[in-house]
Amino acid sequence: MAEIDFPAELRALRATYTSIEQVSEVEKLMENIEDLSDQAGSPNLWDDPAAAQIVTSKLSHAQSKLEKLRSLESRIDDLEVLVQLAQEEGDADSLTEAVKDLAGLQKSLQDLEIVTLLAGEYDEREAVITIRSGAGGVDAADFAQMLLRMYLRWAERHGYPTAVLDTSYAEEAGLKSATFEVKAPYAFGTLSVEAGTHRLVRISPFDNQGRRQTSFAAVEVIPLIESTDSIEIPDNEIRVDVFRSSGPGGQSVNTTDSAVRLTHLPTGTVVSMQNEKSQIQNRAAAMRVLQSRLLLLKKAEEDATKKAMAGDVKASWGDQMRSYVLNPYQMVKDLRTEHEVGNAGSVLDGEIDDFIDAGIRWRADQRNAEKH
Repeated sequence: MAEIDFPAELRALRATYTSIEQVSEVEKLMENIEDLSDQAGSPNLWDDPAAAQIVTSKLSHAQSKLEKLRSLESRIDDLEVLVQLAQEEGDADSLTEAVKDLAGLQKSLQDLEIVTLLAGEYDEREAVITIRSGAGGVDAADFAQMLLRMYLRWAERHGYPTAVLDTSYAEEAGLKSATFEVKAPYAFGTLSVEAGTHRLVRISPFDNQGRRQTSFAAVEVIPLIESTDSIEIPDNEIRVDVFRSSGPGGQSVNTTDSAVRLTHLPTGTVVSMQNEKSQIQNRAAAMRVLQSRLLLLKKAEEDATKKAMAGDVKASWGDQMRSYVLNPYQMVKDLRTEHEVGNAGSVLDGEIDDFIDAGIRWRADQRNAEKH
C-alpha cells in the first residue's frame, strides 16, 4: 500500500468542507429550520394537507442537510485524532482504519459537493420524466423501454419512490413514450442533466440479417408542480380527450374510456395519462404534469431562453448528448462531459451516478462561464 500523506489529505478535506459550508450558508440554513419548525408547530398546519406536506418535507430536508454537514465535520475531527494517535504509537491497524475512513470521507464530501451545485430555482423539486422513442423504428421503441428501465433501476438503487404515470406501447415492441415521477428531494436538479437525445448503436434483435442499427430516444425532465405555484389554466384553453387504455401490442387493458389526453391550446402542449384506474385520477395526474410543463415554459420565457424545452429535443442525428454503443464494442459516452464507461450493461442497469455527477459539474461550469 502506497504511503499516504495524511497532513496534506486532511488539509484538503478541511478545505473542501469549508467550501461546502460556505456555499450551504449554514446560518441561513439554521434560520430556515427555525422558521419551518415554527410553521410545523402551528395547530392549524394540517387544515391544508398539501401545504402541510410541503412544510414538513422542506423541514426534513433542511434538517438532514445540516445534520450531514455537522456529521462530516465531526468525522474529520475524529480522523485527525485517529491519525495522530496511530502515527505516535506506530499502530498499523489504526493507520489501515484511517485509510478506510479517509476514502469514505472523500466520497461523502464529493456527494455533498454535488448537492451544493444544485442551486437552480426548481432543483429541490421532485421530477417528472418523459421518454419518447425517436428515429430508428422498432429499435428506437425498444431503446425507449431500455431507458425507462435504466432510470427506474437508478431510482430503486437510491431508494427513491417512483410512479409510472403513462405508457404508450409501440405496435411491435417497446414504447412510443412513457412518463414517470421520481419522488425524492432534488430529483429535478439531479436528473435534469439527463434531458436530451440518447443514441443507441447495436446489432438489431429485430433485423433478420443481423445488421447494426442506430436508434434514438428523447428524455425530457421537468419539475413537479407544487400547490404554491401560481399556474392557473383557464378551462377554455384545454381540450380534453378520453380514450381506452391499451397495453403492449395494442391490447386493450381497460374496458372503459379511462385514459385522458389534455391539450393546452395556446402552446400545443399535450399530456396523456392512462396508468391510473379511473378517468378522474388520470385527469388529475395529467393536469399536474401539464402545469409542471407550463411552469417550466413560463420560467424559460422569463429567462428569455428555450433551450431546456421538450420541443427542442429532436431525438435524431446531430442532436445526441450521450451514446450507448453495444456493437462492435461496448461503451457509453457522454458527448458533453466526455465521461465514458466500458461496461454498457451496468449503465443500462441503472449505474449512472458518475454520468449524472459529471453532468452537474459540467452544467455548473457552463453557468459560471456565462456569468464571466
